[in-house]
Amino acid sequence: MKALEVRGISKMFPGNLANDNISFSVEKGEIFAIVGENGAGKSTLMNIIYGIYTSSGGGLLVNEKEVRIRSVEDAIKLRMGMVHQEFMLIPRFTVTQNIVIGDEPHKGIFFDYGRAVREVRELSKRVSLTVDASALVADLPVGVQQRVEILKVLRRGAEILIFDEPTAVLTPEETVDLFVTMRKLQAEGKTILFISHKLKEVMEIADRIAVLRRGKLQGIVNKRDTNEEELARMMVGRNVVLEIPKVDVEVGAVAFACHDLHVRNKRGYEAVKGMSLEVHGGEIVGIAGVQGNGQDELVNAMIGFSHPVSGSMELNGKNMRMVTTAQLRKEGMSYITEDRGRRGLVMPYTVRENAVMGQHLSRPFSKGIRMDYDKVGEFAEGKVKEYDIRLGDVYDTAGSLSGGNQQKLILARELSLPHNFLIASQPTRGLDVGATEFVYHRLLEEKKAGKAILLISLELSEILGLSDRILVMFEGRIVGETTPDKTNEEALGLLMLGVGIDKKVQS
Repeated sequence: MKALEVRGISKMFPGNLANDNISFSVEKGEIFAIVGENGAGKSTLMNIIYGIYTSSGGGLLVNEKEVRIRSVEDAIKLRMGMVHQEFMLIPRFTVTQNIVIGDEPHKGIFFDYGRAVREVRELSKRVSLTVDASALVADLPVGVQQRVEILKVLRRGAEILIFDEPTAVLTPEETVDLFVTMRKLQAEGKTILFISHKLKEVMEIADRIAVLRRGKLQGIVNKRDTNEEELARMMVGRNVVLEIPKVDVEVGAVAFACHDLHVRNKRGYEAVKGMSLEVHGGEIVGIAGVQGNGQDELVNAMIGFSHPVSGSMELNGKNMRMVTTAQLRKEGMSYITEDRGRRGLVMPYTVRENAVMGQHLSRPFSKGIRMDYDKVGEFAEGKVKEYDIRLGDVYDTAGSLSGGNQQKLILARELSLPHNFLIASQPTRGLDVGATEFVYHRLLEEKKAGKAILLISLELSEILGLSDRILVMFEGRIVGETTPDKTNEEALGLLMLGVGIDKKVQS
């Protein structure tokens, strides 16, 4: 029986055909993956299926009956649920409150919290997703928060579950746990749509795989009849090198160093606890760690967004502990942020304006207090071509670009600034294989040019493939240092979770 059928779905935005006559069906109890480049139309299609967008043409069938889904409420009534990449949870609420919100049990006119807790515990036990029903969501690790999201949609009776990039913030061990859960749900007869850019994971968990490219369906393949290389070629339209080539470079002088650094988070708690590290020219130092173990606070201190409580920071031998972001940039620091929307780009500004930020007041882009927009336009158009940024023209807003093209725009700007030290924080988060390959190529070019690079990533394959040295961060401290030839993803993943932190990281 077909659980879901998509018939000729199209979606037109101004100047952009996001979905072009897409048709496929998903069998009941199947794990059906959808892959594609950033901007290929995956999220648009899922948002249509789940009622967030309405289509410009085509239709949907659920359980072989034609339906019209005009809202999320319509989708929920049809027993559909979506686990978003960015969790839709309220941190200050308990696990129980988050799971039952909008569908709370009542005793008379009052919320029956005791009954809600019992229902959550019973559901958690039945589907083998262990959670503490009374815990605050803010205190939970990312993997457990995801369980809360899954329990929330299951409590509403979802039979068709959409997982949107569900492993983006998980450790390898948490990903294994998620896949165990997905297989249990499949065994119960649930139907799963799995959206991902990680082809290795798609090949592990999916039964069939649909590939989108530039809004069109390129084909649907059985997992047993394909491989990662073929999927990448279908996605991008060319051969993609999935392995990261090793680049040997003579290591130079120390570009950045910190010693015994202590940094507090926004709530006043110590998030970085006596951290020391050095990054030399011509090397990539990777920091691996589960999100929330002090990486954000470390980066904030390094780029001047906050100031350390104590300890020292030096850039090119100069004390940089209490300076501003502008001063750090002048001294040769560039920063690729994981947060494209709030830190990387000004979304309402044009591509050309975003391309020169940080040097817009310098020649040749400025004449006194006035900007030379001819020079700005020439520079932006050159970078668009060099970095293969796909857009209408440089007058498009940054917010109109896909995530991958936004990341390329940030990369173009940051690498064009005079610098010898680069912080790359989650540089490929949410990117497809083509855009990821491009970012890796640029980072390796930076290394060959003698630049010092600090790479902070949740992707252990990325850490192992790019780094010369690897530091593991846990609860605000460096708990291990190793090299890629002396460790593996499993050993690093365990250390990231605090297992065996008193031992050397070895395979």
